[in-house]
Amino acid sequence: MSDAVSGLLTIALLVALLAIAYHPLGAWMARVFTDTRHWRVERLVYRAVRVDPDSQQGWRAYATSVLAFSVAGIVALFLLIVVQTHLPLRQGAAGMGVTTAVNTAISFVTNTNWQSYAGEVGATPVVQTLGLTVQNFVSAAVGLAVAVALIRALTRRAGHDLGNFWVDLVRGVVRVLLPLSFVAAIVLLAGGVVQNLSAPTTVTGPSGAHQVVRGGLVASQEAIKVLGTNGGGYFNANSAHPFENPNALTNLLEVFLLLVVPFALTRTYGLMVGDRRQGWALGGFAATLWGAGVALTTWAEVHASGAVTGSMEGKEQRFGVWASSLFAASTTSTSTGAVNSMHESFSPLGGGVVLTNMVLGEVSPGGVGSGLYGIVVIALISVFVAGLMVGRTPEYLGKTVGRQEMTCAALYVLVMPVLVLVFAGLSLAMPGPRSTMLATGPHGLTEVLYAYASAANNNGSAFAGLTADTPWYNLTLAACMLLGRFVPLVLVLRLAGLLAEQRPRPATAGTMPTHTPLFVGLLTGIAVIVAGLTFFPALALGPVAEALS
Repeated sequence: MSDAVSGLLTIALLVALLAIAYHPLGAWMARVFTDTRHWRVERLVYRAVRVDPDSQQGWRAYATSVLAFSVAGIVALFLLIVVQTHLPLRQGAAGMGVTTAVNTAISFVTNTNWQSYAGEVGATPVVQTLGLTVQNFVSAAVGLAVAVALIRALTRRAGHDLGNFWVDLVRGVVRVLLPLSFVAAIVLLAGGVVQNLSAPTTVTGPSGAHQVVRGGLVASQEAIKVLGTNGGGYFNANSAHPFENPNALTNLLEVFLLLVVPFALTRTYGLMVGDRRQGWALGGFAATLWGAGVALTTWAEVHASGAVTGSMEGKEQRFGVWASSLFAASTTSTSTGAVNSMHESFSPLGGGVVLTNMVLGEVSPGGVGSGLYGIVVIALISVFVAGLMVGRTPEYLGKTVGRQEMTCAALYVLVMPVLVLVFAGLSLAMPGPRSTMLATGPHGLTEVLYAYASAANNNGSAFAGLTADTPWYNLTLAACMLLGRFVPLVLVLRLAGLLAEQRPRPATAGTMPTHTPLFVGLLTGIAVIVAGLTFFPALALGPVAEALS
């Protein structure tokens, strides 16, 4: 079987699996967040943290809870990282410096999972399990909770309440992420992913060279790493490491896991707003961008060299070009950031496509929760633009998109470009940060641009040629991750508060339908235009210039 046929069959199987999971998972999540009953284990959690699960929160209280929970998570994880070498199960780990610890704590709490450290050496099993894996669950659940709050706002009739953050957080973990991760971990374990606490083993090769082989609780962390669109690997090689991703079947499963919840959330959206067609429209928009990303990345890598099999530089032999391209396009279309190949070694156009996936705002389909509310923001901008063109009051699901709503939406889409371009420009202008670039010229620009785009979009993947474990990059990337996560998040909740206060307007003959293929095309065009207006000059000087040269 040729590589092309095998690759196309893999993509077809992936799409079939996503289609099978779309209906039941989307419906289950809709039931989870509309259920009026509380499970017994959930009540125990509410009692322990002294939360009334039947109370409601407005947007300010909801946002305050999100920020307080996240700040507490950053402080707790930072302290755990700092003292890790004094705790049991050190297993020879070197630990992290202070700025690296700050970067890591912020990274995992913001669902970015950028790693300035070597996974198996920088973090002990205690930190990996009690710190990083726990944040993989709760950071994903935070994004899920905010998305659900925005959906409720679109269905409210002149109210202020968006639900209860603590209830949404607990339900997201207990009813969605934990069960799915448990099943995924078992399947990954059966596929060859390791799960142990054995001491490191020193192996002597045929030439007499020694290599330390480490294990760990990898399968359990790998499952939520991809399912929660987190991305931080147990090992430095991430999903290219044979202990994290041994073969083609586990590779397919991991791509499926990182896409399944974001895509299924569009069905949840349709069910919760009472119009399944709305979910189909948002899902179609995300699928269009994702499919284009996969096709362009694969085409670029297959035609990157004169070899029949395409460019294998930076790729694992057990995956090949097609599976590596599929993983790269999918991990940057979501906010996952896991890698099974080195994006630094991709062709200029292939690297440019995965970078473009991120600067689009990661809405194809984006991360758990964050992707959905990003798509809704693009939808609001689209109906506003359409309203201006035809001279009608912009409406979305019966809610008027006025000055205040558009202010929140406009600020939302501006936060990420400002962070990326300002910090990338400063890094390229200063001799110290510039000296850590592996490459010069257009490729060097792409290295730096990719790093800040990854941080500001809470992705976490990297062009690994950039030496980022320096005080400057650790702190500036941490600032990008922090602001890139929580400023848009607060703006979304403010937007939700504004929408919740409105009484829905009845649809008329002049109401723009937002469930048609025409609207999906408008959504796609607006997303591409917004990204192009802000990033085309930088992309032209980076990957495009390198490709043309």
